Amino acid sequence: MNKNTIVMATMAMAVVGGTVQSCATIATSSIGIAIIKQVLLGGISTGVSIFKDKDAFLSNALIEKAMPTSLVKINSMLEKVSPQLVAKEKDYIAQAAAYTATVSEPILKNAVNSLNAQDMDRIMNGTTATQILREKSSQQLVAAILPKVDEKLNQFGIVKTINSALSGTNLLNSILGGQSSDASQQSGRLSQFATEQMVNGMFSIIEKHEKENKNSILGAFNKK
Repeated sequence: MNKNTIVMATMAMAVVGGTVQSCATIATSSIGIAIIKQVLLGGISTGVSIFKDKDAFLSNALIEKAMPTSLVKINSMLEKVSPQLVAKEKDYIAQAAAYTATVSEPILKNAVNSLNAQDMDRIMNGTTATQILREKSSQQLVAAILPKVDEKLNQFGIVKTINSALSGTNLLNSILGGQSSDASQQSGRLSQFATEQMVNGMFSIIEKHEKENKNSILGAFNKK
């Protein structure tokens, strides 16, 4: 069933015995919830597809924009001494993202399936569906994918490579916000930044999909 069919079905269900149901009744009905779920699942599918494709991940502007400030500083610093290392670091993060995509997908889908009438009421009052999805799943996402990101980045040895490029200047450690030069601690911080970029990037992609399908959501609320 395509989106237009679902919206039409929603409108048809809005009339029962010649009486038009209220927006709240429609929005919190099983059909209204189903439309919101379909939109979010579409965004998740788009995001997961991008994450599984390294080139798509690297070229996505929303993912680039989701890069945390500390990672931006690291890359700016590296650009001055080893531009090719920036490309390598980004490539490794993209590979880590592909590695975690199958972990993220079921967590996000389970969160979508947990949407209820109270969530729909919040959406009616201006909260985006993506924001509610973020609240339901972001902590679990970080906890699930951070170890895998760390595993991949350690496998690539990117922190050691960056330190070598900087010739022991301790600049990396200063950006990572610590006093220790312990490689495992630095790797952990870099993995945290990469994980933050992935999680925020995923939600940005889902939110974009939600905005592009606004008419379906308005249909669920019987609005124009």
